[in-house]
Amino acid sequence: MKSKYIIITLLIIALGCMIGYRITKNKDVNDKGKEKEGKKPPITVTALVVKPQEFTNTLSLSGSIEANEQIEIRSEVSGIVEKILFTEGSQVNKGQVLLKVNDIELRAQLAQAKTKESLASENERRAKLLLQKEAISQEEYDIASADYRTTKSQTQLIQAQIGKTSIRAPFSGKIGLRAISPGTYVTPTTLIANLVNTNQLKVTFSLPEKYASQISNGSKITFTVPNLTDTFTAKIYALEPGIELATRTLKIRAITDNATGKLLPGTFATIELPLKNSKDAIIIPTEAIVAVQDGKKVFIANKGQAKEVKVETIARTDKDVVIISGLKIGDTVLTSGVMSLKDEADIKVKIK
Repeated sequence: MKSKYIIITLLIIALGCMIGYRITKNKDVNDKGKEKEGKKPPITVTALVVKPQEFTNTLSLSGSIEANEQIEIRSEVSGIVEKILFTEGSQVNKGQVLLKVNDIELRAQLAQAKTKESLASENERRAKLLLQKEAISQEEYDIASADYRTTKSQTQLIQAQIGKTSIRAPFSGKIGLRAISPGTYVTPTTLIANLVNTNQLKVTFSLPEKYASQISNGSKITFTVPNLTDTFTAKIYALEPGIELATRTLKIRAITDNATGKLLPGTFATIELPLKNSKDAIIIPTEAIVAVQDGKKVFIANKGQAKEVKVETIARTDKDVVIISGLKIGDTVLTSGVMSLKDEADIKVKIK
């Protein structure tokens, strides 16, 4: 009976060992299968080797055309308009009288002031003679002299006001539509007309700050305007001394001749601005660039794996982009399949 229990026990142990061996064997097989499944084959990608290239960078910018000089004609004195001496839309010359305000009251005041001035001048002359004879004190003479100078200043003031009743053109240009008629009572706030000098025009535009060091006074630009097929040229003559904080741009102004009169102030302009040429620029296809949250990146081949590299760009066309940092001459840049690549992914490279 005892030997029977021993045999049963041995059979149970042997069965347990067989089951344990089978479980272990199956686990090893599964682990090997999983290992084979987890190892992906290398990704085949195309690439190019970075070489130095010559690059001519031209920026396309938006700007506006402004008059070289432009003001609103207004009267410095109040009064009734006596004469309008200009024709709307005509060319006027610097110093030309445009408008005459009635000055009859001022001339009456001037006559009164001249009479007072003449009397004060005579009193001052007499006081000077009396002072020389010591018939009056120095103080009495000083009072007479001061009175003369006061009346003389009053005369000059009225003469200046009379001069302001003739409104003259401050510069040569084309005068616009008049806003008044003869007989209108004008004040310094009354708009009479606009005067614009269009013989030369200003072209104003803003340049992104990263290009600010590549531009200077005297640089030439070309521009076009809507509804005209002509291409115009201008020369940069002024730059703002600092970057605008809100837009991170530098405001620039150029001057252009307008002898033909084709250009009008206020017109939108499309500007082509040439920058400095580079003979050893790094240029890669746009499809190699991957946009990320904090900038741009590319992948390069590194010992059979894809390596992620952050880059900075300065110019872009339909096909290419110029790299200013992150890549160097001789790097192998991946150009296909980059959207699905990960850093350190195994790759098989085909050079273009």
